[in-house]
Amino acid sequence: MPHVLLIEDDASVRDGMELVLRRHGYDVDVAATGEEALALLDGPGGGRIELAVLDLMLPDLDGFEVCRRIRARTAVLPVIMLTARGDDQDIVAGLEAGADDYVVKPVTAPVLEARIRAALRRAEPSGAAQQAGTDLAGLAIDRAGLTVTKHGVRLALPPTELRLLLELSASPCRVFSREQLLESVWDHTFLGDSRLVDAAVGRLRAKLEDVPAKPRYIQTVRGFGYRFGPL
Repeated sequence: MPHVLLIEDDASVRDGMELVLRRHGYDVDVAATGEEALALLDGPGGGRIELAVLDLMLPDLDGFEVCRRIRARTAVLPVIMLTARGDDQDIVAGLEAGADDYVVKPVTAPVLEARIRAALRRAEPSGAAQQAGTDLAGLAIDRAGLTVTKHGVRLALPPTELRLLLELSASPCRVFSREQLLESVWDHTFLGDSRLVDAAVGRLRAKLEDVPAKPRYIQTVRGFGYRFGPL
């Protein structure tokens, strides 16, 4: 039974979402503040939490800071950000802080549950991991062990970033459109948002590239999408 941490300060929204998640078979921990959420993650039961649903507007720490602190603690916990306004700047800032996905409130139960299921699937071993490994100019991808090292130093990648890298590197030099990546990595066949792809690519480049503005591993093909490998 998946274990979800719900971080939401509005009691009525929190209670409604908790009820929906429990009806769908999830174990749920709830937190009304960022500090309370971080304490739960650091507590004795924190290791059981498999996903966080994080509201952007909290009374103490904002969602951006909470997400950054979660990422400082763990790279593997999927984080879905909740935003009330759908403001472009807020969404991009949340994704750049390390969120894997976002939903705009008010959100229907089927949409929220579908996004959670998709995020949990991304945290599972990828089928692409069964292929041969990749070694390119100091970057080594062990597809069986699901590890990535650069010049011998292991990189900690969240599940979404790892799946994106596995997908791109499985077909070097192939150009993937953002829509293809949304479907294959995020499992979004509806309500897809290319900002998810762009933000994840940006985070990956910050970790993989010597000069992120001049990428060697993940290149933009203007008007089409992204490719992996040397030009």
